[in-house]
Amino acid sequence: MNSTFMSPFRSYFSQWYLHSTPLPGVAKSPRSAVLSRFQRSKKITQTSERTFSSTSSLSSWLAPKRGHNEKNRKGRPRMRTGGSTKGTTVVWGDYGLRMRDHDRRIAAKQLQIAADAIKMRLRGQRYRLYTRVCANIGVYTKGNEVRMGKGKGSFDYWAARVAVSRVLFELKGDLHEQIVRDAFRLAGNKLPGLYEFVRKGDPPVMGITKVEVGTTLEEMQRLRIRLPMDVAAGRIPATTPP
Repeated sequence: MNSTFMSPFRSYFSQWYLHSTPLPGVAKSPRSAVLSRFQRSKKITQTSERTFSSTSSLSSWLAPKRGHNEKNRKGRPRMRTGGSTKGTTVVWGDYGLRMRDHDRRIAAKQLQIAADAIKMRLRGQRYRLYTRVCANIGVYTKGNEVRMGKGKGSFDYWAARVAVSRVLFELKGDLHEQIVRDAFRLAGNKLPGLYEFVRKGDPPVMGITKVEVGTTLEEMQRLRIRLPMDVAAGRIPATTPP
């Protein structure tokens, strides 16, 4: 091929170098400059990140992280009559919504609807909503007109076991009490059961009995007077007339 024809191509390709790093005296292209800045910023962010954190990652309160690999028993919420008042008082917020009739299983969809009702009522306000329950119980169902046996069924939804006198939601912020009462009223209408409005500092509840001022747990846990056998038997109603 003619050398005069190859001279323009030779002069064009002579500016290209097959090196990982630019040679001294050679100007960088705009693309290489952008890539180098990106690599430097990436290196800075990697060095500034913490390699270890004791804080757990944020997870959803409407579904557990483990998934539904293991099938849960139906179970029943515990009635804490041994002196425990855990979960019956307002801890983080100023106001709370507490169940007051009896324990039940609440679906995650119902809890989400109740939380959305509170947020809708307090739109534009400065507040923070705390959730005190977690939907970590899997509910499994079977179709209609299915014979007994053949397993527990397939996964349907997540639910939470809520014991009696348990606080479900808490609110904190610069809010009027009547507005908070109205928001909790709307949330209680979306949930099954009966609920009550509580403030921070209200007495705790042991079972279904409120531990009022002056009443100690020792007095509620004291042994009752044992009645004689004949007196105790006389109080039992007879099934047949004497």
